Amino acid sequence: MLFNSPEFVILLTVTFILYYIPFLRKIQTYTLIIASFAFYAYTLPLLLLLLIASISINVITSYYIYHNKDLKNKRKIAIVGVFLNLLTLAFFKYSPLFAQTFNIDTTNFGEFLIAIPLPIGISFFTFQGISLLVDTFSDNYKFKQNKEIPDKLITHAVRTSLFISFFPQLVAGPIVKAHEFFYQIKPKFIKKINWVEIFKLIVLGYFLKMVVADNLKDFTFELTYPYFLRFSTFDLLTMLFGYSMQIFADFAGYSLIAIGVSGLFGYKIPQNFNFPYIAKSFSEFWSRWHISLSSFLKEYLYFPLGGNRRGRYRTYFNLFIVMVLGGLWHGAAWSYAIWGLFHGVLLAIERLFKDYIKIPENIIFKILQTILVFTMVTFAWLLFKLPDFTHVIAYFEALFINTDKSTSFLFNRYIWLYSIPVIIFHIYYLYTEKVKNTKLKKYEFIVYGIMLFLIVTNSGSPNAFIYFQF
Repeated sequence: MLFNSPEFVILLTVTFILYYIPFLRKIQTYTLIIASFAFYAYTLPLLLLLLIASISINVITSYYIYHNKDLKNKRKIAIVGVFLNLLTLAFFKYSPLFAQTFNIDTTNFGEFLIAIPLPIGISFFTFQGISLLVDTFSDNYKFKQNKEIPDKLITHAVRTSLFISFFPQLVAGPIVKAHEFFYQIKPKFIKKINWVEIFKLIVLGYFLKMVVADNLKDFTFELTYPYFLRFSTFDLLTMLFGYSMQIFADFAGYSLIAIGVSGLFGYKIPQNFNFPYIAKSFSEFWSRWHISLSSFLKEYLYFPLGGNRRGRYRTYFNLFIVMVLGGLWHGAAWSYAIWGLFHGVLLAIERLFKDYIKIPENIIFKILQTILVFTMVTFAWLLFKLPDFTHVIAYFEALFINTDKSTSFLFNRYIWLYSIPVIIFHIYYLYTEKVKNTKLKKYEFIVYGIMLFLIVTNSGSPNAFIYFQF
């Protein structure tokens, strides 16, 4: 079910009304769980069984981890729980990659692996289940302080069901860690809703998705193979720039809507984007892009591997491992692993340079750094748009060969037109960071009014969010 569909509006409205009826306050959690199950089952009801199975695994293992006094037994249960989560993710997401890698896709077993459906959101709710197990095993201070795992298994099952299935962020995040969510499970009141903030989040989210991303997709579609082969070098660069704008608008838009809708039900979920295209370094980019994934990988993988505490070469190794696995998390193709490795190499080179070179702190160098980071990140998005690595090579060949082809300025004009809001979005943030008490903020309601008008009058054709495939 898409956020930009009538079915979602109906589900949201009905759930909101039932949620805040005073005599139904005691069953608010159940109301959200039922709505979440309906949301997930809408496209393919059978896959709801997978979600319930994932919840069951994490309910049972986390409960017995928490209430087990023997450290060795706790560790064994935690390992089993994490293994079952990863096995589920691997089976449904990476079986086709396994079949293709080992050239068994034409055998009966290979055809079976290829035919396994990819459940939407499996990467997200699997990671949330793992966070619950790790937080429970490690006696995370918030879990320990608030006693988040109750004595009654059924109570824990209900709370965990809400945590893993919470529909605003179920299929594309932001990824919420257990210690960020469980303490929020309590009665909610409509008078506590911050209507102005939520209105801004939802309008901006829908604007980025429906006006910017959904219109850009009609032009960046030409970036797929073999269509891009007929375009000029300038056209190819413009389309790639447009795709960079599109993927940001699409995913940031989803995240803003998810945060806003969560707020309607009294839940605060973490920020997922913080103007990533102004980053002056690759490490800064990853502190601004898909923040919930970056922080998850850092907290549950990078630090346990040793982080940067075991010498320079071990730090580089840890960066490579984390980024390659982070790349594979995005999709079942080796191009995603290469994308992750590429970012790992950039992070390692950057760390090496910082040890030996001091970059001057002036506006010229900051601009050049930002351009460099944006350029490298944008070219890396090719591996998202073209998961087949041979098509990426074909794109670069066309980039150098098609210099004599005529440029379609009308085509490029529309890409730039729908990219402008993302550019302004980042520039305005830089301005407000520099000028804290800007008078422009009092005119924000006009901007949100214009965005609302454009959502109604100039939305592109509805399309699934890009990160649904992950």
